[in-house]
Order: sequence, then structure tokens, then C-alpha cells
Amino acid sequence: MLATPVGAFGVLAKTIAPHLKPGAIVTDVGSVKGAVIADVSPHIPKGVHFIPAHPIAGTERSGPDAGFAELFDGRWCILTPLKGTNQRALKTLRTFWEQLGSKVDVMDAKHHDLVLAVTSHVPHLIAYNIVGTADDLSAVTEGEVIKYSAGGFRDFTRIAASDPTMWRDVFLNNKEAVLEVLGRFSEDLSALQRQIRWGDGDSLFKLFTRTRDIRRGVIDAGQDSAEVNFGRNVAVKKSKRRPR
Repeated sequence: MLATPVGAFGVLAKTIAPHLKPGAIVTDVGSVKGAVIADVSPHIPKGVHFIPAHPIAGTERSGPDAGFAELFDGRWCILTPLKGTNQRALKTLRTFWEQLGSKVDVMDAKHHDLVLAVTSHVPHLIAYNIVGTADDLSAVTEGEVIKYSAGGFRDFTRIAASDPTMWRDVFLNNKEAVLEVLGRFSEDLSALQRQIRWGDGDSLFKLFTRTRDIRRGVIDAGQDSAEVNFGRNVAVKKSKRRPR
């Protein structure tokens, strides 16, 4: 199982290739599939099964210490098997992820990369950008952007805290899908800008209503919590001074 930033997968595959026995299954946990298939496939020996996979279950933390037993419970794992993939090997990998608690789906690699560009990659890019913009403005606002961070900005900073190496490789290896979605996002953002400029409250209300319904759909699908503060525990420091 390849579990490093995707930019290293080609070198890893070349390194392990001489040691793979016939019948072995090689898979991965990368957020990009098209580029991974192109980088890894040439190094897979005959008789070895390469089945790309993507468990959609991470947090902004990385490394072994960030793992926990319930990480995959109720989360999707997408398999993107190549044409002619051995069905028995595919079933074995599906069972592996199901035993870890995941729901498993199968799709084409190109479609996967477009879907993830919408649901994960571009949102991360937006988070990195807005946090960077806020940092650029910190001198103007005398640090108040950080001091008075409300829910929206706070949650952007959580996403933007993700591993820089991993996300650099994601964007460089899924550039076509990311640029396609970014183009559409830019068009929609321009339309939103016009609605605000011209005081088009009806259009704003319709958009906000539609996006709220999408959020409720995410919760109903079991992919997030409706709890206050997204279910995160916030430590509250109590004053040690006695009341007078």
C-alpha cells in the first residue's frame, strides 16, 4: 500500500517492483488517480495486481500519530481498477476496506479526479488562498484577523493546516480537473460579485438557500455532524480565582 505524497509513488513502485511476488496486490491511498496510474503502472510486474484506491477519511493532521480506530467508519473508499483487473483481487481489496468500516464504491479514474477536484481539491485551494490573503492583510488590521477569527475563517484555517507536501503533489498531479473546476468557480464568483454590487438580494437569497440545502444533504448522508461546532470539543479554561 503506497501511502506517501503521490509525487513519490513512481519512485516507490520502481523500488518495490523486484520484490513483489506473483499474486500480490499493490494499492494506494492517494487523492489523485489518473497521474498515479500513469506513474505506477509501468513498474508493476506481470502477475501482480495494481488496484488504485482512495479512502476519503482524512483530517488536517498527518502521520501515524494522527490515526485513530474509527477513522474509516462510515466513510467512502473509492476503487479505480484498471481495465482487465483480476476480479478476485478486486473483491479482496473491497473486503479489506469494508472490514475497516468503509463503504466502497468503484469508478473510472478520470471521473474520480473530477469529482475530488470539486469536493476536496479546490476547497483546499480556496482555504489556502483565503488564509494567505488574511495573513497579507494582518499588518493593515493590526493582527485582528487572527485575534477575532470567527467560525468561517477558523474552519478555513483548519483545512489550510493540511500537509503542504501532500497537497502540493495533489494539485500538480490533478491540474487538469482542478483548473477546470477553478474556471467554473471563477465564473460563479464573478456572478456573485455582480449580485452584491447591484444589490440583487433575491439572487443572493436563492443561492444561500440552495447551498444550505446541500449542507443538510451532507449531514443526512452521514458525512458530517450537525452538532454545535461540528462536534469538536473545545477546552474551556476556568478561572482559578475565587468569586468575591
